[in-house]
Amino acid sequence: MGLPLYIVNAFTQTTFGGNPAAVIPLDDWLADATLLALAAQHNLSETAFIVPSAAGVFELRWFTPGAEVQLCGHATLASAHVLKAHLGFEGDEVVFATRFSGELRARYLDDGIELDFPSLLPESHDPEPALVAALGVPVVAAAIPAVHPWKALYEVESEAALRGIVPDFPAIAAAVDHAVIVTAQGEQHDFVSRFFAPNLRVNEDPVTGSAHCVLTPYWANKLGTRKLSAAQLSDRGGELQCELANERVRLKGGSVTYAVGSVVAPVN
Repeated sequence: MGLPLYIVNAFTQTTFGGNPAAVIPLDDWLADATLLALAAQHNLSETAFIVPSAAGVFELRWFTPGAEVQLCGHATLASAHVLKAHLGFEGDEVVFATRFSGELRARYLDDGIELDFPSLLPESHDPEPALVAALGVPVVAAAIPAVHPWKALYEVESEAALRGIVPDFPAIAAAVDHAVIVTAQGEQHDFVSRFFAPNLRVNEDPVTGSAHCVLTPYWANKLGTRKLSAAQLSDRGGELQCELANERVRLKGGSVTYAVGSVVAPVN
């Protein structure tokens, strides 16, 4: 029968919006090399794998085409969507046990799914000159979280400047060994962003939930509010509702199943 495979667009309500993630439910874990090979084959920004652990609890791991990552928002939302929409999960909340980010929760609401994630407090960071050159726009401030420093935040002067970035991906990969969040105060949202991770074989991610674990405390502090609306300005685009709740961040968004199928090739 092969492995069941679902492709879900996360942080959107439309068929061709948001960020597509592959979700593969497993009975038991496959070898790490196999998980990475499956993610590389799908060539989406993330493939999520879930394994049942206890009643209402699932182990969860995320892989880009090039590496396992420590935290991923859109593939977590996609996994929660698959459990409810396709696998008969009946609870109001599902718990995900993760290797690097502890316990994560997804709550089913009438207007979407709300993720409970860690708040990654950003600390001041000196922008790398080579990265600024690769972005091609001035950077007015930069920050990096002490926890999960595999991504850093760079604020630019306006939404227009953010939209106008034509990134030099090889230069970004040569300039820094972490993913790059570029952000600005929004015109119709509290803040907007884009996400570049050529070091992870993801040049521009359509909508990045984990980036909002950094963006939410950053903009909550700047704007003096704990509830914020956000948009990621990739070609596909996506929207999130964000809330800073002490040491946690709540991210809410919609999700749409794009495809349901199976991996029929032999997988060891």
